[in-house]
Amino acid sequence: MMKNIAFSEVLTLKDQIQYQQGQVVSRTLVQNNAVSVTLFSFDKDEKISTHESDGDAFVICLDGVGRITIDAVEYELHQGESIVMPARHPHAVYGREQFKMLLVVIF
Repeated sequence: MMKNIAFSEVLTLKDQIQYQQGQVVSRTLVQNNAVSVTLFSFDKDEKISTHESDGDAFVICLDGVGRITIDAVEYELHQGESIVMPARHPHAVYGREQFKMLLVVIF
């Protein structure tokens, strides 16, 4: 079940989460055994360090510029671009500038 978001209302996803100085902010929209959907905002130079997930993770850049590292290869994402971080591969996320993303993980 979805949470933390309005129903039956046209929304702009990037406006559903705000930047906070020196922080990575997250807002969970769905979390269950099959899927996780989370909005993230990264202040410039903030990061989620290298880790692995049991699910394939689909990232959509909503605002700004982020750097995604998968298996030690860096990819730069701009607004409207996306990438898939495959399950059980080391990956990290870095706010090269302020950066907002939607993360959908399928388990």
